[in-house]
Amino acid sequence: MREASRTTRERMADRLREEPLTASALAREFELRKADALGHVEHIARTLENSDDELLVAPPECRDCGFDGFDDLVNHPSRCPDCKSENVDEPAFRVA
Repeated sequence: MREASRTTRERMADRLREEPLTASALAREFELRKADALGHVEHIARTLENSDDELLVAPPECRDCGFDGFDDLVNHPSRCPDCKSENVDEPAFRVA
């Protein structure tokens, strides 16, 4: 199938099969807003429910204290609830 005829979500899912990426990285690569990239990722997850693949999420993690028990695994928290640091990695997504 030609690359131009594939949807953004199809291309994004294929990209996530290659390596884990954050919503910010996907937004840059596909020239989208971060919120739109996250919406595509959520839709990809729903689509994969009927397939052998699944969306894996590496949760956000505080770079200062290592805390990774965030309630929301998809969104990028602004700060760590444990040490209050703003040095928190975004969650990364992968299709496997």
